[in-house]
Amino acid sequence: MEKFDRSYLEMAQIWSRNSYCKRRQVGALIVKDRMIISDGYNGTPSGFENVCEDENGVTKPYVLHAEANAITKVAKSGNSSQGATLYVTASPCLECSKLIIQAGIRRVVYSDEYRLTDGVDLLRKAGIEVEKVEI
Repeated sequence: MEKFDRSYLEMAQIWSRNSYCKRRQVGALIVKDRMIISDGYNGTPSGFENVCEDENGVTKPYVLHAEANAITKVAKSGNSSQGATLYVTASPCLECSKLIIQAGIRRVVYSDEYRLTDGVDLLRKAGIEVEKVEI
């Protein structure tokens, strides 16, 4: 385990508190050369009201996951996520895993298991190092 893994995961957990989602708050950091180059948490797209669930408590279909927010944010910044590590509080879903692969991220470290494993399975199939770290 890399020396800083737990610290970055704890920072992602703190960042997740910015989410307005009630069901689950997820935070993500993209780190390259020991610098945080992007961050994200789950929530609605820019310009939408910060309400993630409908009146029945179901997550709205347009809510962005923390990983997607971090990846799109780094794309706008001019930085490159090629070779970076993604720290995320919950294991990535299948859709986010596709973005992670395309963003050139080489390593994913997470703390909580998502109910489906297809995202992690895809990352491993793509040769991306995936590690679960307890915090």
